[in-house]
Amino acid sequence: MNKLFILGILLVHCLISQAQTVCTAESRERLESFLSRLAESELTSETYSEQVSEIGQWFLETPYVEKTLELPGSEKLVINLQGLDCTTFVETVITLTRLSSLLDFTFDGFERELEHLRYRDGKNEGYPSRLHYFSDWIYENQEKGIITDITQQIGGSPYPNAPTFMSENPKFYTQLSAPENLKAIKITENQLQKRDYFFIPKTEISRLEKNIKSGDIIAVTTSMPNLDIVHTGLALEKNGRIHLLHASSKSMKVEISEKPLSEYLAANKSQSGIMVTRLTGK
Repeated sequence: MNKLFILGILLVHCLISQAQTVCTAESRERLESFLSRLAESELTSETYSEQVSEIGQWFLETPYVEKTLELPGSEKLVINLQGLDCTTFVETVITLTRLSSLLDFTFDGFERELEHLRYRDGKNEGYPSRLHYFSDWIYENQEKGIITDITQQIGGSPYPNAPTFMSENPKFYTQLSAPENLKAIKITENQLQKRDYFFIPKTEISRLEKNIKSGDIIAVTTSMPNLDIVHTGLALEKNGRIHLLHASSKSMKVEISEKPLSEYLAANKSQSGIMVTRLTGK
């Protein structure tokens, strides 16, 4: 009887776990192939910068697809490797890198680490617990010890950060039709306004890029007052200059920017500069 009871509890736990995660067969197959590639590689002996740079390039040419996390109903942990936006690309690469250091090459490990990265306090507790604003993502994952915001250290200036876009535009977010979700987002926005942030103005990037390493996480800041970050990707050194490895909404795929980062940003008036973070550890 005790064995049957325990088996029943495990079965229920398994069903609940599956219900909270969405991953198509195609995405799982691709993820499993990357996990096998990771297990067979020698990346575990390399630095985080080297690992992030290498793993990030595995995704070149992957289609850009936006709003893959915005599913109806209760909040799900979405694992989608068939189509990536700029944030899910960064999250996927960072999660695979962390699994490499943990010598964990399992789907369950990926699921656990992605949830830890994507949600406040590392736990999916509903739509508001997802780190929607990337400056919040940076703060929370630094608190978890996953990344270090090095922007100020490498020459950054204070960045006035008071995003209110989500609460001002609930019509763009189906889940914000629920009053409790909208209220929670407003609380998050209020917390963001109380923190200190720094950025490197785009006019200063070429001078300071010597302090940026391949594999650093690049968050593109904006001159729009109600937003914090408008794009994100990974730094990649190419011919002595820092370029951006990212999921591009313009080319609709993961690519390496043709121009160096400073020149890439110069062409866009609403992009004001960058925040730079680095995986904590080796």
